Amino acid sequence: MTEALMGFAAVLILVLLRMPIAFAMGLVGMIGLMQETSYRGAISMVGRLIIDTTQNYGLSVVPLFILMGLFVNKGGLSRELYKASYSFLGHMRGGLAMATIVACAGFSAICGSSLATAATMSKVAMPQMRKFGYQDSLSTASIAAGGTLGILIPPSVILVIYGLLTETSIGKLFIAGILPGLLGILFYLGAVRYTVVRNPASGPAGERTSWADRRKALFGVWAVLLLFFLVIGGLYGAFNFEPLNLTFSPTEAAGMGAMGAFLIALARGMKFSETLSVLRETAFTTATLFTVLIGAWIFSNFVNLAGLPEALRALVTENAVSPAMVLALILVVYILLGCVFESLSMLLLTVPIFFPLVTSLGYDPVWFGIVVVVVTEISLITPPVGLNVFVLKGVIPDVSTGTIFRGVTPFWIADIFRLALLVAFPVITLYLPAAIH
Repeated sequence: MTEALMGFAAVLILVLLRMPIAFAMGLVGMIGLMQETSYRGAISMVGRLIIDTTQNYGLSVVPLFILMGLFVNKGGLSRELYKASYSFLGHMRGGLAMATIVACAGFSAICGSSLATAATMSKVAMPQMRKFGYQDSLSTASIAAGGTLGILIPPSVILVIYGLLTETSIGKLFIAGILPGLLGILFYLGAVRYTVVRNPASGPAGERTSWADRRKALFGVWAVLLLFFLVIGGLYGAFNFEPLNLTFSPTEAAGMGAMGAFLIALARGMKFSETLSVLRETAFTTATLFTVLIGAWIFSNFVNLAGLPEALRALVTENAVSPAMVLALILVVYILLGCVFESLSMLLLTVPIFFPLVTSLGYDPVWFGIVVVVVTEISLITPPVGLNVFVLKGVIPDVSTGTIFRGVTPFWIADIFRLALLVAFPVITLYLPAAIH
């Protein structure tokens, strides 16, 4: 156990010294494996792990969902989503910020990436909010917070990776994320409302849209609904009837979604050069994720060989610590790590340690996965390392990070309340998976 804790501390130090998380975990894990086994044993284990990872069929779902999200971005579906949301909410005080939250949620349902959602919606929503005199703090905060929904509302790359790490059903994780995702939308809308009540000048009302225009705007989101139905419906047997009899695996659903997004983007005028750009970006992002995954699995093997999960279980049993207290301590660790780690790194670093302990205490792995992702969402908008905030800073350079962090405060506080609700009432997360299966 001591070696594993020293390894964990070494990873933290290396990351703080600006070493990429993949190399930090891989290096510490490799040295640890040499200590636990031998030089030859460690080399053999790591070599086999790299080969198994690159040949793992289950991981093929990752590049396909990334490809789907990038094609969706090229297809311009974000504009239709924002237009539909704006037509119903824009006339209210703070309505454009609320429309941004709803549009981000819709885009998340076909994208699966928080950073892509935030970057894309900033280009669509920010000009409109500035046009109507919104303060930059509320405008950027609604985009940053809305973007976090990308890793919870299915399909989600983070949920896919959690499922592969823990051998938990990806289909169950996807369906379990729907109600917490909807709850997140409601809490974020409440945060917008709170902001404009305290400061009416932060979010003036926009123009009212006629019912004819609202119907037209709703019709414009048919492609979004089609893609979502194709992916999630295919996973849960929506096409399982004569003569089709089709139920998709996660990889097949991702492939169908990527093909559907490609056809939509093609129909909307995507050029050949843009297609090549999407393929290059998909390859780069996938290679980056696989590098981080390999580093995480090397470190995970070291932690398991060093006996940290078993030692933690024994520590909890011997000291008669209640499961609720253990869970509370784990969540505190996640919130603290979220202040200095980005979301994927935090997930890969901690899940191999905490998952065996949590499941041994009787907690549902699907529920724990959703709770972890919600905590991860909080890390995307909290200082000093809120990745969504820095993505927005890159896209909107004339707004300071301090302004964005001040504006986003009510949103991460709303997330804390949502997290407490999900922990107190697991049925919110587990109702849909139980009902469908």
